[in-house]
Amino acid sequence: MLKNISPVISPELLKILMEMGHGDELVIGDGNFPAASVAKRLVRADGHGVPELLDAVLALMPLDTYVEAPVALMDNGDEKNRPEIWDKYENIVKAREGERQFELVERFAFYDRAKKAYAVVATGETAIYANIILKKGVVIN
Repeated sequence: MLKNISPVISPELLKILMEMGHGDELVIGDGNFPAASVAKRLVRADGHGVPELLDAVLALMPLDTYVEAPVALMDNGDEKNRPEIWDKYENIVKAREGERQFELVERFAFYDRAKKAYAVVATGETAIYANIILKKGVVIN
């Protein structure tokens, strides 16, 4: 056990976060996301939701400040029915990183991008369109 590391961060996920470099991407997928099909590196986090993992990851990993949108969401294609969970993501990112741009990525384009990501975290999240991609930034002391 280590101090100041959320218990939702498994040893495997901690290793992945340490290995990632600037510009690498991490996908945190909901329970319906085809994580095993698209992942180069798959981390299982069944039983955890995306918001709690997002918060725990951002406590350890900075977002990229050299791109316009370091956070990407899978677009549900319905501007009038925005998933409620996206508000949670925006609040978590703002609390951890300040104001950051989010981009919406069409579903099949999101799958293609996930195939290129450094790793995919498979969660037990039950909300739909709860998939998110984070682009790692630089740690500055």
